[in-house]
Amino acid sequence: MKHVKCSGTPYEIGQQHGQTAKTEVYGSIAFYEAFFKERTNLSWSQVQDVSRAFLPFLDSTYPEYVEEMKGVADGAGVDLDSIVALNVRTEIAYGMLSDGCTAFTWKTSDQSFIGQNWDWRIEQTPNIISLAIQQPSKPTITMMTEGGIIGKIGLNSAGVGVTLNAISAPGVIYNKLPVHLALRTVLNSTSREEATSSLRKSGIAAAGHITIADAATGAVGLECTALDIVEMPMDNKGTCTHSNHLVNQHKVKENSILTDSPFRLDRVQELIKGIEEPTIQNLSEMLKDEKNYPAAICRAVGEKSTIATLFSIIMDLKAGVAKVKIGRPNEDGEVFELRP
Repeated sequence: MKHVKCSGTPYEIGQQHGQTAKTEVYGSIAFYEAFFKERTNLSWSQVQDVSRAFLPFLDSTYPEYVEEMKGVADGAGVDLDSIVALNVRTEIAYGMLSDGCTAFTWKTSDQSFIGQNWDWRIEQTPNIISLAIQQPSKPTITMMTEGGIIGKIGLNSAGVGVTLNAISAPGVIYNKLPVHLALRTVLNSTSREEATSSLRKSGIAAAGHITIADAATGAVGLECTALDIVEMPMDNKGTCTHSNHLVNQHKVKENSILTDSPFRLDRVQELIKGIEEPTIQNLSEMLKDEKNYPAAICRAVGEKSTIATLFSIIMDLKAGVAKVKIGRPNEDGEVFELRP
């Protein structure tokens, strides 16, 4: 696991990211070039054309993200279009993305946790990095991401955390905020309310479920499509859970579904019911669950899929720390903490 620390202006942050994680950036580009060809039949030059369509909106509304992506490109010695493509990967594969993740949050009177298993193709394992960002006038960020992608799953020094569940629903809108840059926007925020307001204002360019939590007020789920955002509040136990299908009614319908997604959502809710008081320890045990193997909360490679849990993360937002376990939670692998 490569731990990348960046600070300074948006361009400097990106340049340090690109220089330090050059191998992982190249690896991500190679992985997604093959993935997009397989899943969407787009060549890399066509992928770059799609990514360029987002730049007018990003240049006018989020120029700091464009500057950071330019820095990544220059630091790694690649073109900007390829870095933008990585950061809009959900949108490029909008109708066909099928990574499976199970996420949860839990707010009690004096605790606030958020976490998930991140499931994706094992071929992308070498390109996962931890990324720490110190930036002027914004919270310090620590996240788990893929080389070249400037927003993903993590927490910040203001006690805000975010997770992502991919959802397969058609549609992409180029003048809304791409999913991974929406995650970065959450991590740039000082509260759940500020983050939610920012995403509602910008809109989300494609489907996905984004869970936002902070230490003070707990969580809200934003179940998004290209056309709408539906909020999912905490239940009466203070929890909010999701997997990889649309739970609510939307203006668009899913074009496919991971058949195990409803099972995983039911299962994580069942496991939460059996826990009286959340701790990092018992939540870590929950993420090891293998019921419905290999398509379990703790996912393993199966006969027809190379998707497995590549890392698990549990964030204690009150304490300002996340526990990360690389690989499947119930197997040997690196364990470390993120402290923004």
